[in-house]
Amino acid sequence: MEVVIWIVIVALFILSFIGLLFPIVPSVLVLWVGFLMYIFLIDGASLSIWFWVGAGVLTVLLFAADLIASQFFVKKYGGSKWSERMAALGVIVGSFIMPPFGIILVPFILVFITELISTKDPRQAVLVAIASFFAFLSGTVAKGLVQLILIIWFFIEVFI
Repeated sequence: MEVVIWIVIVALFILSFIGLLFPIVPSVLVLWVGFLMYIFLIDGASLSIWFWVGAGVLTVLLFAADLIASQFFVKKYGGSKWSERMAALGVIVGSFIMPPFGIILVPFILVFITELISTKDPRQAVLVAIASFFAFLSGTVAKGLVQLILIIWFFIEVFI
């Protein structure tokens, strides 16, 4: 039975990375389900308090990664709050339209249209749309790295 639980835990960890490309999958929640399955179904005492504190802090960082990246890049290039909102909406809608390319194209198009309507300047609209693309990429890379750190830390705690 323990082997089956381990297979599910590893599958959840893999699914958390799939959530980076398909935002409909809640990456952090899936990761935590894997941690909690281990604690409640295999060994309730092997993860240290430092792991749980660190995992909590890194989880907050995961939630903040998108917001920080989006605000940084979009504001740096003069984008509006509506552009930030449209980028977020575009990622969600784009995950259903031509995945995984939709999560790149749909936000880009929505931000471009929003900025074009707002500023009437096609050059500025393209700049902000490109900035939103880099915000998505940097946020995704940051989340992927934090998830990888959490998973490696988990396995270190469990097996060493």
